[in-house]
Amino acid sequence: MSAETTTGTEAGTGSGAATTRIHNIGYRTYDGARLGRAYARRSLYSQSLRGAYGLGRSAKSKVLPMILFAVMCLPAAIIVAVAIATNLKELPLDYTRYAIFTQAVIGLYLASQAPQSVSRDLRFKTVPLYFSRPIERVDYVLAKYGAMASALFVLTGAPLVILYAGSLLAKMDFADQTKGFGQGLVSVALLSVLFGGLGLVMAALTPRRGFGVAAVIATLTISYGAVSTLQAIAWSSDAVGAVKWLGLFSPVTLIDGVQTAFLGATSAFPGEAGPSAGVGVVYLLVVLALVAGSYAVLMRRYRKVGL
Repeated sequence: MSAETTTGTEAGTGSGAATTRIHNIGYRTYDGARLGRAYARRSLYSQSLRGAYGLGRSAKSKVLPMILFAVMCLPAAIIVAVAIATNLKELPLDYTRYAIFTQAVIGLYLASQAPQSVSRDLRFKTVPLYFSRPIERVDYVLAKYGAMASALFVLTGAPLVILYAGSLLAKMDFADQTKGFGQGLVSVALLSVLFGGLGLVMAALTPRRGFGVAAVIATLTISYGAVSTLQAIAWSSDAVGAVKWLGLFSPVTLIDGVQTAFLGATSAFPGEAGPSAGVGVVYLLVVLALVAGSYAVLMRRYRKVGL
């Protein structure tokens, strides 16, 4: 609707007349429910989790995460098929060893999706738009961190579900398989929280996605290769005591050490020289410190970019 009024300095004076038009553009105040920060945080979390697998994005964006998900599940499906066909009494690969066995795939997934989760917001300067809504810095960090950890848990937990279902179909011991499955889930949950935090920190340091990918790969894959090489050298040089301490310097070997000490896993260290329960406490404290540190770094990072 529109309304027009005409006023003049004096009625009937044409030369000094001023015309004023008032247009009603139909503006209405919002009368609906205000869902607040919790709803905004949940929405950002679900959108980020879906985006980690390309859902709600272009078909091209779905290719890589879905391929990596299939690659993660393929060995588990093959193991199950062999176990059922040959009537095996035990799985040839423990639940707790599966993520260590496929750590390269996990690293590639994190390197591809962590920058996608945060680098675009930094590059296109959309973070201040998030904070202009009823959402604060802590909400943004928690939503992104939770979504990345959840996406990794789906990636690493799905193969364990396949192994567990296959073991029951092969009529393996229910109690043993259930215990192993539970230990595996605890292990990959801890891995997901640790890797998710480290990946987001590396990706949030730069708005350039390529730099973020390189940083994540260096943090996970290269560090694991370097630590494994040094452990092998120490083992061959009879410096057995150094093997367990070297494991503190790579995220993958940290998880390996924790699950060896507390979850009954077989260590992937040279000679299976995994940490004892006493040294395992140090491993666990380092993992918790890295998780807390990652959260603190993200909070500090978004204190600046949110302005």
